[in-house]
Amino acid sequence: MRPAIGGAILFAAAAAAAQTPSPSPRTYQSSPVDTAHGDREFVLLWPDGAPGAVGAEPEDKPKLTLYRVSAERASGAAVVVCPGGGYRTLASDHEGKQVAEWLNGLGVSAFVLQYRVGPRYRHPAPLADAQRALRLVRFRAREWGVDPARVGIMGFSAGGHLASTTGTHFDDGNPQGPDPVERMGSRPDLMILAYPVISFTAPFTHTGSRRSLLGESPDPKLAEELSSELRVTARTPPAFLFHTEDDPGVPVENSIAFYQALRAAGVSAELHVFPKGPHGVGLAPNDPALSQWPKLCAVWLQAMGFRDRRAAAAAGRAVLVAGEGLNEPFGVTFDGAGSVYVVEMGACAASTRRPAS
Repeated sequence: MRPAIGGAILFAAAAAAAQTPSPSPRTYQSSPVDTAHGDREFVLLWPDGAPGAVGAEPEDKPKLTLYRVSAERASGAAVVVCPGGGYRTLASDHEGKQVAEWLNGLGVSAFVLQYRVGPRYRHPAPLADAQRALRLVRFRAREWGVDPARVGIMGFSAGGHLASTTGTHFDDGNPQGPDPVERMGSRPDLMILAYPVISFTAPFTHTGSRRSLLGESPDPKLAEELSSELRVTARTPPAFLFHTEDDPGVPVENSIAFYQALRAAGVSAELHVFPKGPHGVGLAPNDPALSQWPKLCAVWLQAMGFRDRRAAAAAGRAVLVAGEGLNEPFGVTFDGAGSVYVVEMGACAASTRRPAS
């Protein structure tokens, strides 16, 4: 039986009873190694080797591929993108490259994550990779033109599970840590979850993803720990969710359960359920109905301040703030509306409050 649905869930295209199914996404060679970006710039999460690495092959080296927006167009916000693939492979084209290009069109910089997957890796490797990705984007915020207080995460299918577990398992960094990257917080400032795997304990779980991440017979306590709907708190970041009601791969109950948990905790959330559509559609550019979800998400990103261009700093208003999940002080300048404009690490003042308006 499906959970009761209430609150601000939006049944998108509800009037489109005759909505035709979306065509399956185009085929390409998906693998544990992200090969979708050609010679685009990338960075290894751990240049000297990832913790727990079992080898030195490309699949042992988690990385971020950079899609930075030019200074003239950038909002300053950033999103780490986690392609799906059942924790066995990475759909790094239609759930990675194409998504990063879409985000760039909104003025948002994107960083596509190649995280470690099974059967070579199991938990906690993927989660450690996603947490490190968020820390790294914040650590290199000045270099990459990013506001460290506006760094979100986005995931599809199993990548949605990774994004949601990152949003429910985070810390504020270790300010005394010898690795400066690890001093950064790992809490995403928002989550975008497309047809996500959420629960590893409910009847509607995606057993393939659970098996790939935790093995054939996982510890029930670990499965519960990694069921995101059971780990929501008031500090869980806001979320946008998209699903189709007849998704044959990952049941829509995953998104509904997470939305309900967010709502119960008082966390802002928006869920769009379309009546028809297969699993794994990505941005669904060829479907008249499903192609609306990126537009709805763009409106939500605007409301969340991720598309605000912050290009006019008021002179003499430099202060220090520690953004949500950040331990490292950041020197910033506020514009006339009190929004962060320039971020510089290593400033020496000590205030952690915005100036009074």
